[in-house]
Amino acid sequence: MRPRLRFSPWAWAKLLFLRDRGPTEIAAFGISPRDDLLFVEDLQLPRQRCSPLTAALEDVAVADLFDAQVDKGRSPAQFARIWVHTHPGDSAQPSGTDERTFERVFGACDWAVMFILARGGDAYARLRLQCGVAVSLRLRTEIDYSRPFAGSDFERWEQEYQTAVVPDAAVRLSDDRPSRLFDRLGADDTDSLADLWA
Repeated sequence: MRPRLRFSPWAWAKLLFLRDRGPTEIAAFGISPRDDLLFVEDLQLPRQRCSPLTAALEDVAVADLFDAQVDKGRSPAQFARIWVHTHPGDSAQPSGTDERTFERVFGACDWAVMFILARGGDAYARLRLQCGVAVSLRLRTEIDYSRPFAGSDFERWEQEYQTAVVPDAAVRLSDDRPSRLFDRLGADDTDSLADLWA
C-alpha cells in the first residue's frame, strides 16, 4: 500500500487559515507524534520573510524552533522532516527552486517530505527516502479524523501568523493580485524558501 501523508483536522484547518491569511507564500514544519511520523498533528511557523513567490526562514528562528521542540522531548524526525509550504496560485507543483531547496536542506536526511498546498486547492506531497540511493514516492494526502482533535483557534493562529510572517517590504499587492501573478509564471520561475539555511 502506498504511504499516505495525513493531517489532523486541527493541522489542516490551521494550514488553510495560514494559506489564505495573506497574499504570500508561507512555510512551516509539520509536527508529528513519535509513533506516526507521517501524521501531521500541528504546524510550526518560524519567523520568515515572505512574498507571493518566496518564503525565506530566518536562521535564528529555525534554531529557536529546534531548541523549543527538543525541550518538549521531540526528536528531529517529529518536527524537522515534513516541510509544508503554500503557493498563492492554483498550482501546487514544485518549482525549480522548491526542488533545489528540498535537495539542499533535506538531502542528507534519511527521509523527508515536501508538501505544497495551493490557494486554488491543489496539493502535492512527496516522500524522499535516502537508503544508499535517493528514492522518491508521491504521497496521497488526507485528513485523518480517527484521532481526537481540538477545535479551531483563529486568535492563536492569527497571533502566530503576525509573529512569524513578515511580508517583503518590496511587495505591496492586494490579496487577489499575487494569485494572478503566480498563475502567469512558469513553475521554474517561482521561488520558495530560496534563502533557507544559505
